[in-house]
Amino acid sequence: MQPIQVQIIEDISSLNAEDWNACVEADAPFARHEFLSSLEDSQSVQPDRGWMAHHLVIIDENGKITACAPMYLKGHSYGEYVFDWAWADAYERAGGRYYPKLQSAIPFTPVTGPRFLLHPTAGPDERNALIAAMIKRALELKVSSLHITFSTRDEWNLLKNHGFMARTGHQYHWENEKYDHFDDFLDKLSSRKRKAIKKERKSVTESDIKFLTLTGDAILEHHWDAFYKFYTDTIGRKQGQAYLNKEFFTLIGQRMGANIVLVLAQFGEKIVAGALNIAGNETLYGRYWGCLEDFRFLHFETCYYQAIEYAITHKLKRVEAGAQGQHKIQRGYLPVETYSAHWIADSGFASAVGDFLKHDKRVNDHQMKELSTLSPYKKTEQQL
Repeated sequence: MQPIQVQIIEDISSLNAEDWNACVEADAPFARHEFLSSLEDSQSVQPDRGWMAHHLVIIDENGKITACAPMYLKGHSYGEYVFDWAWADAYERAGGRYYPKLQSAIPFTPVTGPRFLLHPTAGPDERNALIAAMIKRALELKVSSLHITFSTRDEWNLLKNHGFMARTGHQYHWENEKYDHFDDFLDKLSSRKRKAIKKERKSVTESDIKFLTLTGDAILEHHWDAFYKFYTDTIGRKQGQAYLNKEFFTLIGQRMGANIVLVLAQFGEKIVAGALNIAGNETLYGRYWGCLEDFRFLHFETCYYQAIEYAITHKLKRVEAGAQGQHKIQRGYLPVETYSAHWIADSGFASAVGDFLKHDKRVNDHQMKELSTLSPYKKTEQQL
């Protein structure tokens, strides 16, 4: 049996989109060719910005992709959301060179999903070949490290068996318990939390805000123009860097409009706020939000409650609201563990990182335990 050959591709547009997508699960829209190629084609992801595409693919004798993995050679740690700045600083103070490094992730997208994409006909051999190829490439390039972030739990456990160090974090997700209406969800909450949400929603309604929920061809260029202003305004308020340019949003609108759920808040004839969501077949992923005028509770309504309404109407299983923001808990979004795996070339540095990760896990476990006590849901008899 011939060994599995893994190729390195530096331009995803050179690959057939249909073949790549045949390896992508239905609930992983960010791993689709349309999303990744939009990042590259818009030059939101490019070597000059510290992201050099280094995708791995396995191609069968018929020229079809049987397995693949998005990967990048990175010159910094921006846009990853699993922070290793302290690692880089410590390694460089000790005389090492932390960058470049290899990163298997979806750029600027802290969403859990498969990082090793397998065609239905592929199996463990192809996945193991991708992992081995990542490590081999890291050794060839003599990089400091290799990171697989926001992987699935199964991948995370497998990577530990391949010598990777494990790390956990947490995000906030809302689960749909087969609700038929928003009020069904509210009925699951404690009286105080239920009243608080009703008060917030009433405040937005009394502000005469109307909502447009757009998807597919209903999203026109002037909608993207408005949303991009919201996106850049939010970045500016946080004194951050706008990773994505306007062309990126136009491209995903053209290439994967059926997956996009754009919620726009309208005051009179003016669009004043918006939230961009991406839908899989089971999950609605909240991504970006922004506003140009200040209305009380508008953020919560646009990002959280409108997303819940959409998920209930379309029978989606969950809404992922991303990391940060303990305020999400009282609005029904509970903490959920996330996973990343890290391979460090220098054994001494790896030992130091391993010690850090043991402490980091204890901190995250404690945070998860503490956050779980803040749940707004009624306690069941079993919990009592």
